[in-house]
Amino acid sequence: MFPKYDIIVVGAGHAGCEAAAAGANMGSKTLLITMNMQTIAQMSCNPAMGGIAKGQIVREIDALGGYSGIVTDKSMIQFRMLNRSKGPAMWSPRAQSDRMLFAQTWREMLEQTENVDFYQDTVYNLIVEEGVVKGVITGLGHKIYSKSVVLTNGTFLNGVIHIGEKNFGGGRVAEKAATGITEQLVDLGFETARLKTGTPARIDGRSLDYSKMEEQKGDEEIVGFSYQKVNMPKASAQRSCWITYTNQEVHDILKTGFESSPMFQGRIQGTGPRYCPSIEDKINRFAERERHQLFVEPEGWNTVEIYVNGFSSSLPEEVQIKALRKVAGFENCKMFRPGYAIEYDFFPPTQLTVSLETKLIKNLFFAGQINGTTGYEEAACQGLMAGINAHLATKDESSFVLKRSEAYIGVLIDDLINKGTDEPYRMFTSRAEFRTLLRQDNADLRLTELSYRLGLASQERMDNVLAKRKQVEEAIELINTLAINAIDADEYLVSVNSAPLAFRQKLGQILLRPNITLFEMMQKVAIVKEALQQFSTEVIEQAEIQIKYFTYIEKEKELVEKMSQLENLAIPYDFNYEKLVSLGNEAKQKFKKIQPRTLGQASRISGVNPSDVQILMVYMGR
Repeated sequence: MFPKYDIIVVGAGHAGCEAAAAGANMGSKTLLITMNMQTIAQMSCNPAMGGIAKGQIVREIDALGGYSGIVTDKSMIQFRMLNRSKGPAMWSPRAQSDRMLFAQTWREMLEQTENVDFYQDTVYNLIVEEGVVKGVITGLGHKIYSKSVVLTNGTFLNGVIHIGEKNFGGGRVAEKAATGITEQLVDLGFETARLKTGTPARIDGRSLDYSKMEEQKGDEEIVGFSYQKVNMPKASAQRSCWITYTNQEVHDILKTGFESSPMFQGRIQGTGPRYCPSIEDKINRFAERERHQLFVEPEGWNTVEIYVNGFSSSLPEEVQIKALRKVAGFENCKMFRPGYAIEYDFFPPTQLTVSLETKLIKNLFFAGQINGTTGYEEAACQGLMAGINAHLATKDESSFVLKRSEAYIGVLIDDLINKGTDEPYRMFTSRAEFRTLLRQDNADLRLTELSYRLGLASQERMDNVLAKRKQVEEAIELINTLAINAIDADEYLVSVNSAPLAFRQKLGQILLRPNITLFEMMQKVAIVKEALQQFSTEVIEQAEIQIKYFTYIEKEKELVEKMSQLENLAIPYDFNYEKLVSLGNEAKQKFKKIQPRTLGQASRISGVNPSDVQILMVYMGR
């Protein structure tokens, strides 16, 4: 019934969709197996993409030829660039999405991707022969063979949903859990553990009083995520989000449900996300706080359903609704469905190599929440990388690995495989030591050429990057040579509390002053507008960033160069650490478990000291 595939992807969430698209676009015959064809790319939790560091990841996915950025742009109902008041390394795009349109657009793009087949079934076992994965066995009894398999099971592996004292099996509300895979992998020698996540109640927007809330509008200019040209909504047509707050009365009502809370009564064993806790966890851990912020987010263009961001809960349904009705604007709210918590199996990611291939089973890849991450963006980028490397594995080609200095994706995977995680991992800008280099505005300049060489990014994408790079260079040269007189610029400079020009000065020098922006100068200084009007907004912004932050960028490049010396010192695959008698026992255990490929990777393993790395370095030098 089934041909032999190059890649089988199990699960059609954000990781699975990106994995299938990447493998297929590189030429692998790919089968995407999902338990429900109607929930492909489902936004299981909040209807949004991007945010702090997450927005950078989506732009990196797009630069590498993935679909998440394009789908987000096509389905967004609001766009905001966060952290504009800070430096460009912190700017992070975020989009509110139409939940149904997002999933529909993803499915349409996958269906239009050559080499992708679909099948609705449950995978409950892998076909493994002599340490190599050969395919999968489905619930309907089909044996489907392939050269590689990517597991992207999300929250479905032995998933259990909790609402107050009620609990039942499920991977999402109204969807059954997946069994069999965890048990088989444990038999094969894998370690497993449990994590927990949650989601808030969904509310009927017609029952809310928005006059009691603060309106949060979208940006006046929509930048979007994709470097491709995508039709996005007009800025004036964006849907607003709203902000309201809990209060002491809300907290007191929530506390009445603590005796029925599965989290406080020990029925939930898995660790929850530190940076996205449930509302009951927040009022318990931060008892001194009188209120907590709630974001009231529409779920789409043509629905009244509302997502209450910040009110994730597994308390009894009656407690949730009673507490919500004490929130300003929610006095008469009607609930579509209650919030719930979900526990699920994951596999500590230290069991993976840098390519996301498992160390125990050849050609078997893990991506997404199965690796202990949380968030659509973290899952999607892992899926993309797993799909790329699954394809390369079928061709016996070297793995594609991004360094920490090349992408947030590289930081994420490096963190996972070296440090592991015992709680849902979320990306932050603070996790990246080279964040001035890893900005959202330059992801295409950093990554498209790498993807193009793989055959993933299209010729059109590569041509766009080359053209942009050339135009940025031209703009920088013009800015650094254009002379500005006092008569041209003093009126503008004084208006922004900057000193008038004492003598003729180059535009690039003026740009280094505080409070000076190129876009404002183009509006207020005629000679600047005339010189730069040939360039696009994107090019001008890129040129300004490179000029303003030149010193910082160069310092980070020097640091990358120094650290690359360790990254280039390879450790043999079968290296015997026991023969290094001066190496501590903990370091030996960690090195044998992680099997670092370079001295740089060895230096980042949790529990390894600089002296341990020094001993390794001396030995390698010999």
